[in-house]
Amino acid sequence: MSVFERYLTVWVLLCIVAGVGLGWATPDLFALIASAEIAKVNLPVAGLIWLMIVPMLLRIDFGALKGVRRHWRGIAVTVGVNWLIKPFSMALLGWLFVGWLFRPLLPADQIESYIAGLVILAAAPCTAMVFVWSNLTKGEPHFTLSQVALNDLVMVFAFAPIVGLLLGLAAITVPWSTLLLSVALYIVAPVIFSQLVRRVVLSKGGPAALDGLLKTLQPASLVALLATLVLLFAFQGEQIIRQPAVILLLAIPILIQVYLNAGAAYLLNRAVGEAHSVAGPSALIGASNFFELAVAAAISLFGLKSGAALATVVGVLVEVPVMLSVVAIVNQTKSWYEAGAAVRRLGLAK
Repeated sequence: MSVFERYLTVWVLLCIVAGVGLGWATPDLFALIASAEIAKVNLPVAGLIWLMIVPMLLRIDFGALKGVRRHWRGIAVTVGVNWLIKPFSMALLGWLFVGWLFRPLLPADQIESYIAGLVILAAAPCTAMVFVWSNLTKGEPHFTLSQVALNDLVMVFAFAPIVGLLLGLAAITVPWSTLLLSVALYIVAPVIFSQLVRRVVLSKGGPAALDGLLKTLQPASLVALLATLVLLFAFQGEQIIRQPAVILLLAIPILIQVYLNAGAAYLLNRAVGEAHSVAGPSALIGASNFFELAVAAAISLFGLKSGAALATVVGVLVEVPVMLSVVAIVNQTKSWYEAGAAVRRLGLAK
């Protein structure tokens, strides 16, 4: 890792502080930037996400995607954690912490709304930013892409029923335009663009030219990540400063949920003998959230000033620092993981 990547956590924390400060000092400016959206999808953020993930997507050879079939155990683990464990564990943690332990410390009229926001956040598994986390753990890029694509497909059909069930609603209005446009902007379009660029570069200069392009773009990808953080936290700067105690309390069940699901995915992959390059992205996909969709859904259902909207914003607040800590854990435990996974693979072979 470069010096810049090694101290990425420091740069992330500085960008969070800078974003909150800028949002508080110049709210009108960032309100204007936030208004540059279509179907609640912010276009400046979408552009930065492109810069983040295109270098990762350039590494992917679509001809090799058929090889993902050998990682079917990792796919099964990730799908199970994302859709059978994550939303339901978050509902339980929300009820336990927000609905019971922290109830005397929170505004009484927002308790149910806070829980609803936590559920919405957990029901939207991460998509685009997973490519960044996967790259930091040297994750298998074809597995990551196929798993993200599968999550997007499942989300279209499962997001509304799961949220509706857990919130006890007879029906739920899903912002379909936001969901579909987010998938198109954050996944489909950059995948197509990156593959066209990859084909042109390989045809003209071969693998050496592609490697040179990737080395040039890698710093831009990390800078785009940091710029995205500045924007996201600037958009919510006033609200974060105005309600620090509430945000701290809401962050606790989110933190527990992240480590719970990341740990479950990581250990289950080890138990079934999957490669570390699959277990890393599997744990990261299982732990992170598609916060763009979650924020938009909470605002659509409960309003901009609701407790649900604030809860999803807290998800954004903890997402990057916590995911970087999961990346560090995955990287530092590689030797331990591979020792156990190797033993398991031998057992399966017999």
